[in-house]
Amino acid sequence: MNKLDVLRKHLKPGVVYRREDLARWSTAVDRHIKELVASGELVKLAPGLYSHPKQTAFGKAPADNASVVAAFLKDDRFLITSPNAYNTLGVGATQLYNETVVYNHKRHGHFTLGGRSFEFRRRPSFPKKISVEFLLVDLVNNIEQLAEDGAALLSRVKEKARQVNRTALRQIAHEFGRVRTRKFFDAAMMEGTRHAG
Repeated sequence: MNKLDVLRKHLKPGVVYRREDLARWSTAVDRHIKELVASGELVKLAPGLYSHPKQTAFGKAPADNASVVAAFLKDDRFLITSPNAYNTLGVGATQLYNETVVYNHKRHGHFTLGGRSFEFRRRPSFPKKISVEFLLVDLVNNIEQLAEDGAALLSRVKEKARQVNRTALRQIAHEFGRVRTRKFFDAAMMEGTRHAG
């Protein structure tokens, strides 16, 4: 078995590798990567980042976003979302955005990985998974970046805030929300309590 075959033997379909991962199995990693990219066995996603595509009936499947982001960050603590998710809340958000947002502890800025555009936002804390409460807080955090009428959206978010898990909403607002966002939800919930009373 030649040296390139040794490296080839370690590649798993659908997995994303950093250059240093591949260097463990090769004595001439850059030459071997070049050959594997030329043969289509590896796909270059970004400098030093490669995927071994999974073969499907429809051709080669690109690596999923979570695998790409985990390899890029060298960390599995992140949350992938998109402003399109606000459209599921029923608060009047209907725009479609070509943007994937990654909340994480390490990187900040726009990066293109495997032809896909990601906006990395560094935050000290964020939930492990997306919930209605998280999306409400995230929407208010980013209200000025949305194409919709902000005042109309906020009015509907206030109504929606009274229908969800208040404890969860309060916790996410205080851990993840900006100062303005926290004040907004505190006021919305106090108002809701008055209405309920």
